[in-house]
Amino acid sequence: MLRLVSLEDAAHAIRVMQVRGAPLIGATAAYGVALGLADDASDARLAQVIETLAATRPTAVNLHWALARMRGVLEKSALATRRDAAWAEARSIATEDKAANAAIGGHGLALLQEARRGDCPINVMTHCNAGRLATVEHGTALAPVYAAHAAGLPVHVWVSETRPRNQGLLTAWELAEAGVPHTLIADNAAGLLLMQGKVDLVIVGADRIAANGDTANKVGTYLKALAARAHGVPFYVAAPLSTIDFACASGAQIPIEERAADELGAGDIPVANPAFDVTPAALISGIISERGVAAADQLRQWRS
Repeated sequence: MLRLVSLEDAAHAIRVMQVRGAPLIGATAAYGVALGLADDASDARLAQVIETLAATRPTAVNLHWALARMRGVLEKSALATRRDAAWAEARSIATEDKAANAAIGGHGLALLQEARRGDCPINVMTHCNAGRLATVEHGTALAPVYAAHAAGLPVHVWVSETRPRNQGLLTAWELAEAGVPHTLIADNAAGLLLMQGKVDLVIVGADRIAANGDTANKVGTYLKALAARAHGVPFYVAAPLSTIDFACASGAQIPIEERAADELGAGDIPVANPAFDVTPAALISGIISERGVAAADQLRQWRS
């Protein structure tokens, strides 16, 4: 267990991916604000705290959403009560994430039930880690899997390793802890499994969804979406509404984080290490949020 006791701890945890997953990054940032105001709740300190946290990672919009929400509440709070208000709002963000992800699980469960073929287990493919370790609770892409397992529906998950940081191993660990059957695969095996008809649907998480439905997620997601489309397999994105950036018109405007070369372990070889790619809305069968399932190009109905 990682214990964070200061603004610097929170910022470091987000920056170096001790904390990862868009919803959990947002919740951690909110608590980071509260930690940062422990000894000084002034306007100047609030601005400094938010600036420090905002600079940690560029792509996951939940980070900036949570910081904007904290700023909006705290700028209206009296200095004498600002610290208490910060803790209260951070707790609200965490509680709401838990509820949103539980709702995603319920909506996604219906999709899994529709995808089931006879008495065979439902075969789900996912990418990266979008489970309990990436959220406050339940997960996003894995929430429907957990809901299906709890409902007694037989489900099996194809888990991509997700190079170069191998987040798929976190997914495999989670599923093993929950008793959900799963198989770890090399990333490049995904296309073959889709071609062979061994996948009923693909569900992935998201770090930012543009207003038009284009979705940024861990690099390698786009390739799975292309292969799923080629073989007629539904491809879904599961994310809370806080991951939708209505100020971002399309995926072309989403900043793509470039991670350090040493993550690839290539020594002195020139390296490109983008952490994310963008899947066009046209390849996405639907977005699963706490409000239900919507076509990727119909997200404005959720704007409120």
